[in-house]
Amino acid sequence: MAIKQLTVFVPNRKGTIVAVTDILAKNGVNIRALSIAETEDFGILRLIVSDENAAEQVLKENEYLIKIVDVVGVKIGDEPGKLTSALDVLDKADINVEYLYAFMARTEKHAYVVLRVENNDDAETALKGAGFKLISEADIDKL
Repeated sequence: MAIKQLTVFVPNRKGTIVAVTDILAKNGVNIRALSIAETEDFGILRLIVSDENAAEQVLKENEYLIKIVDVVGVKIGDEPGKLTSALDVLDKADINVEYLYAFMARTEKHAYVVLRVENNDDAETALKGAGFKLISEADIDKL
């Protein structure tokens, strides 16, 4: 049930992110979640989008270096301590969380979180076993 994440490597300079988002917008690709990490010379832009195939194609056509990886999406209650509960499940299952970020959209009672872990299957099994609902590609299309 993993979801697809685009990882885009971009130079760390003014206008780079707007260039990427503009390309996606002009090609009808909606951004559902994003995260950026930077170093002095480059940035790592992580995206969950409405159409990863179209996004990959248009960004590659514009000479961006892209990698697609599977990540775990989890629905958590939108109240204090719920993220800690999900992370605790993974900690007790001895699953390392490499990074996480939240979706841009949320409902009145839930938030959606993207998790990059060493083993998606183990993380999904642990989270489902603890009663958490995982997010599918179909769920993303509804956001």
